[in-house]
Amino acid sequence: MEVLSPLKIAMIGHKRIPSREGGVEIVVDELATRMAARGNHVIVYNRKGHNVAGAEFDSAENASNKPFFYQGVHVIPVTTVDVKGMAALTSSFFATLKAIAAKPDVIHYHAEGPCVMLRLAHWAGIRTVATIHGLDWQRAKWGRFASTYLKFGERTAAKCADEVIVLSRNM
Repeated sequence: MEVLSPLKIAMIGHKRIPSREGGVEIVVDELATRMAARGNHVIVYNRKGHNVAGAEFDSAENASNKPFFYQGVHVIPVTTVDVKGMAALTSSFFATLKAIAAKPDVIHYHAEGPCVMLRLAHWAGIRTVATIHGLDWQRAKWGRFASTYLKFGERTAAKCADEVIVLSRNM
């Protein structure tokens, strides 16, 4: 049996782990911790700022905005402009720049919006995986600009990602 060397994997697109703020956070938490338990070097890039459920739900590590380890996963907070519609865009941009500098084997993007930045990793020659958790641009809560941006992220993932993961046949 061939033994594979550990991979260096970066994850971008979630709000923060540990957290139960949403489905993306649960997926990233489970994937990252399981991959780390298998001996891979996993780095997740958390948004700076408070839990969407309120500051009382912030963990001590997340509230400090300093890098830390969580169940074998290296967690690095990144600059986030905490303004409606800008948090995901800015955190995924700064996370992508940090990830490119760290030279991982693969960057795994989660959700359509953060996938816009996938193109930067592609240009840097880093393999990418995109998981589309839902067609967010179809949700009524997003205006025209946000929906257009999310569609652009979806197209970027389809065109540039080395692998694309979707949660259903319809997606």
